Amino acid sequence: MFVTARRSGESIELELTGEWQLRELPALQSELASIDLTGARAVRLSAGELRALDVSSAWALRQFMERARQAGARCEFRGATPPQLELIEEALSVGRAAAGAEPTVTVEAPRQEVPVEALGRHVVHGLRETVSGLAFVGRIAATVLHATSSLRRLRLRSVARHVYDTGISAVPIVALIAFLISVIIAYMSAQQLQKFGAEIFVVDLVTIGVLRELGVLLTAIIVAGRSGSAFAAEIGAMRLNEEVDALEATGVDPFETLVLPRLVGLAIALPLLTVIADLIGLAGGALLCKFLLGIPLPQYMIRVNESIASTTFWVGIIKAPVFAVLIGLAGTYRGLQVRDSSRELGRLTTVAVVQSIFLVILADALFAVLFMELDV
Repeated sequence: MFVTARRSGESIELELTGEWQLRELPALQSELASIDLTGARAVRLSAGELRALDVSSAWALRQFMERARQAGARCEFRGATPPQLELIEEALSVGRAAAGAEPTVTVEAPRQEVPVEALGRHVVHGLRETVSGLAFVGRIAATVLHATSSLRRLRLRSVARHVYDTGISAVPIVALIAFLISVIIAYMSAQQLQKFGAEIFVVDLVTIGVLRELGVLLTAIIVAGRSGSAFAAEIGAMRLNEEVDALEATGVDPFETLVLPRLVGLAIALPLLTVIADLIGLAGGALLCKFLLGIPLPQYMIRVNESIASTTFWVGIIKAPVFAVLIGLAGTYRGLQVRDSSRELGRLTTVAVVQSIFLVILADALFAVLFMELDV
């Protein structure tokens, strides 16, 4: 049973349930045709319990709604209208407009925009971007809650692929950058501390700097430039090829298919990359201390243990999943915004990288303030 009908006076309440797909189309059409619209003035539909809806079934539902309107009833949805119906209506309206439109050529003279108007335009654009971003985060939160109800919805195979793409394949570049940065920090600090005979504190500086800040921050920035841009480009290309529209038309949630596996995969991969960056960074500091300062490896390891607190390592690791979610959100959000042209794809990919790096640095600053207040 796909439709539950309840009649109250001159109104009919229809609850759409189950999976409305092509294989069930004859049964759907039969149930819709059996609904008596005699004397009805309002038909209220609810799609809250609808698990899947493809274009063929949406077209059958639209035909039923047209029959209800011809019978004198007003059709409306309680809650959101299914996107498949909106897609059909948009396609029909475009077709009607193209059939009745006459080609016109208009040339507008360039107009000088006054500063107040430009400021207002930027403010309105910023407000719309903020509302759109919050709506995207809310949609992701709802998708996560919905996906946790079934292990199949998490798409573990896709998550594993993204862990490989964003994590394992990024190990060489992350290790190289962590090694070079730790060597540079150790060398620069050694030059200054040698003046005071405090070379041993180079170990403290490298250890605390790498474990608390540099390991996770540099790794996140590398991943933002590498994987954040990839997310935006991949999803943006699917937008241009209308693959995302095809997923929606077949009743597949693109957030569950395209966005959620990338976020989960990156949230798993970035902490692992951070651990690798920490180990390689400490190894780079040990190498420079041995050859430049003459500190043997056993003494270096003893000083490392003395310089760190019980929370030093975990302070860096706690940041990694947060940075991963921010990078994933920025990349997928901008990818889903791509429309019309490949130029827009390139622009939004650049915006995704810039915004993800900005969000990572902003979050790191907020973490610094929080840990300072907690005395961690």
